[in-house]
Amino acid sequence: MRHFFGLLVGALLATALVFGGGWAAQEVVRGAVDNVDPSKDARMLIALGVLAVVGLMLGLVLVGRTSPLAAFVPSIVLLAWTVIYALDVVRAADLAPTTASLHQEVVQAGRGMITLLSTGVYGMLGVALFLPVLMPSRWAGPLRDEEEEFEEQGF
Repeated sequence: MRHFFGLLVGALLATALVFGGGWAAQEVVRGAVDNVDPSKDARMLIALGVLAVVGLMLGLVLVGRTSPLAAFVPSIVLLAWTVIYALDVVRAADLAPTTASLHQEVVQAGRGMITLLSTGVYGMLGVALFLPVLMPSRWAGPLRDEEEEFEEQGF
């Protein structure tokens, strides 16, 4: 059951990193280019808040005692997209939602995804998320006391 919840957390984290991080990164870049004061622009404050929440989720998955699937799912998504980018830039860019027929916020998130992908941020996060998967202690369940095992067996 722990690994099932880890799979759900991993899917949620992958979505937050790709869509939330992409949208917030694009918004922060816009603010930097336009020299916007974050305290006077609500969108900048929201973008900084989204980055903080995504960073918190990332940190909890990296250091928390969660299933390794919580880190494995987003790491594979990010690393696979980075490999596709290294092999074929056009195909990797086509995976981001940037067509004009979509909602403007989704297009902005797609542009931010391409920015994070092309600068190597997704590759770096993918490697960082893959390292906890390699730790054997993450795959084992919580340690149980021998007395608890005897009581469960009826001794």
